[in-house]
Amino acid sequence: MTLHNVSPEIKDVISEEKIDHYLDITSRALGKIKIIAPEPSHLQKAAEDFLTMARSYYQDARHFREKGDFINAFAAVNYAHGWLDAGARLGLFDVGGDDQLFTLSE
Repeated sequence: MTLHNVSPEIKDVISEEKIDHYLDITSRALGKIKIIAPEPSHLQKAAEDFLTMARSYYQDARHFREKGDFINAFAAVNYAHGWLDAGARLGLFDVGGDDQLFTLSE
C-alpha cells in the first residue's frame, strides 16, 4: 500500500538523509547475519523465513526510496530491521554480539 497526498510537514520529517541512514544500517545488519539454527529443524526454517522477510522488506525500502516515496521506504526499512532484531533475540542468528546494529537481550 502506498500513501498518497502526505502533508509536506511529514515529508520534511522523513528526509532523504534519514532514509539513507536507515538503509545503510539495515544493509550492514544484513551483511552480518549468520543463521545458527540447527539443520534440519523447524528453527532453521524459521531463520530462513525471517531472513527472507528482512531481505524482501529491505528491497521494498530501496524501491520506495528510489521512487522518492520516503514514508513507505521508512516503513519498509523498519519492518526489515524488525525481522533481523527478532531473529537475533530469538537466537536464530549469530550477530557477533553487535548491540549497535541489533537489539539484543540482556
